[in-house]
Amino acid sequence: MAELLTLLNSNLEWAKRIKAENPRFFNMLSEQQAPEYLWIGCSDSRVPANTIVGMLPGEIFVHRNVANMVIHTDLNCLSVIQFAVEVLQVKYIIVCGHYGCGGVAAAIKNKPLGLIDNWLRHIKDVYYHYRTAFDSCIDDEERVDMLCEFNVIQQVANVCHTTVVQDAWQRQQPLSIHGWIYSIRDGILRDLGVNYDAPEQVPEVYRNLPVAQPGK
Repeated sequence: MAELLTLLNSNLEWAKRIKAENPRFFNMLSEQQAPEYLWIGCSDSRVPANTIVGMLPGEIFVHRNVANMVIHTDLNCLSVIQFAVEVLQVKYIIVCGHYGCGGVAAAIKNKPLGLIDNWLRHIKDVYYHYRTAFDSCIDDEERVDMLCEFNVIQQVANVCHTTVVQDAWQRQQPLSIHGWIYSIRDGILRDLGVNYDAPEQVPEVYRNLPVAQPGK
């Protein structure tokens, strides 16, 4: 119980500090949230989205799960994306992974872990798809870090394949999707160079094209 009291006391100190710096901060925050960014990241406690990009509450909308996954049957993640895009009107979606991700490492160890094996199976699919790229890896650490990058690239693509993003692009809503990776070793974010902002960048099979009207 003492540990929980520590958290509550820390919260009081934090709130006092914020009010001292900006007396109207919480009033403004309670009136609306208008972030321009949706962050899809890993649940790892060492990768807090607001902290590592230096943003305050209200400036970035966040969804986190094990290994920063975007799966087309995950209604939780899809609902977050829909709310962010259609209600909050975010302009940027950032998928951010991190090197040394435990979920990614677990996916390629072939060690039964229980329920989460069903979730990690999607990372195994990524590993299998890029399997020849890992031939040059000198050890497991390098292999895991490479897979962390490939996983981000795949999840960025998965975001672009959603009907929410496709519909936003069809109505010409400004929206771009980006893939980053974070290093816990040095605290630096790195842009993986995967950036999408139009349906033409997505393979045709994944495009949600308007249905042709009869006689047109």
